[in-house]
Amino acid sequence: MYPIIKLKPGKETNAAYRHPWIFSGALAEVPAEAGHGDLVHAADSGGEIIGTGTYSSRSSIAVRLFEFGQATIDRGWLAGKFKEAEATRRLCGYGPDRQTNGYRLVFGEADGIPGLVVDRYADVLVFQISTAGMEKLRQDVIEALAETFKPKAVVERSDLPARREEGLDDVVALRHGQDPGPVGFLENGCLFLADVMAGQKTGFFLDQKDLRRKVSALAPGRRCLNLFSYSGATSVAAMKGGAVSAHNVDSSQKALELCRRQAELNGLPAGSFTVEETDIFQYLGSKGEPEFDLVIMDPPALIKSRGDAEEGRKAYHFLNRAAMRLVRDGGVFVTSSCSHFLPEEDLAFILRRASLQAGCRLSVIEVVRQSPDHPQSVYFPEAGYLKSFICQVKSLVS
Repeated sequence: MYPIIKLKPGKETNAAYRHPWIFSGALAEVPAEAGHGDLVHAADSGGEIIGTGTYSSRSSIAVRLFEFGQATIDRGWLAGKFKEAEATRRLCGYGPDRQTNGYRLVFGEADGIPGLVVDRYADVLVFQISTAGMEKLRQDVIEALAETFKPKAVVERSDLPARREEGLDDVVALRHGQDPGPVGFLENGCLFLADVMAGQKTGFFLDQKDLRRKVSALAPGRRCLNLFSYSGATSVAAMKGGAVSAHNVDSSQKALELCRRQAELNGLPAGSFTVEETDIFQYLGSKGEPEFDLVIMDPPALIKSRGDAEEGRKAYHFLNRAAMRLVRDGGVFVTSSCSHFLPEEDLAFILRRASLQAGCRLSVIEVVRQSPDHPQSVYFPEAGYLKSFICQVKSLVS
């Protein structure tokens, strides 16, 4: 038995509908033996245990439930959940023996393991811990991953801002095997590299694999501009799909070096696959003429909290208005937002206003969301965050 945290009357409703978060305002009693990050049972006001999870004394999300009911959370439990998650990914068409062997294996609450993300790049696993509760389970996580998947390496990339709220320092470490260096993997048959020790996130943006597939199909014969290109994966997909050129713009020299390596790896001609290191806002501020048949823009999250909403919306408006001006009449504009605090309908409104100011009309070809290895759970709607609009651009000037 773990310490039992009792809820106020009527506050068990979320858990009854299998939502994994219990907020601090719902707690009636927290026993003295329940420390920050400890495993606990949650009980309703009558004392009946309704879930098992981890307790946070620092976050407004006081309890994150792993199981609805009484359970023991240990290495064996984690190994079972890892196997379930891998089986689900195989249903999506991913796996070590498939044409996509780079994918998110565990997506936190959406896979029933709050505070943990695990990405798979062929035979290398990379995990991130974001909560104090999962921090205390780290060794069980490492051993369960190593025993279940027999990877060449297990890397920890727990260097994300969410850890600050939990009072945790950043951790980057090799936990099993040998330093793999940049890891090669397949996505829809394309060969990519992930910088698992030093790259952004866990080394790659795996959630955009469906968008890259769509871009590849739309690319034949087009001149492509990729803004916030990072490692150029979407440009590689476009070139492999038949684009005549791709220009990658990013502010990170290291990202653009990886961009060049991706191009070489896929045999793309250097003269057609180019890079430019500059600030995107400055780049767009200096441009105004339609030069490209396909413009792709996937900025980092510009709204990281509700307090950032107003300034973030202004930034999204400027970026989209300026970027769509660079699309030739009849060309394609692809724009994304990974900000959880910017709903899809709000991004659509920004595009509507921006297009009129840019003197063009947008026809939505498709809206693409995060790939299914980042599942959107019906029990945990907060798992949804990524949205991309693929639009044809038509000039309003006759």
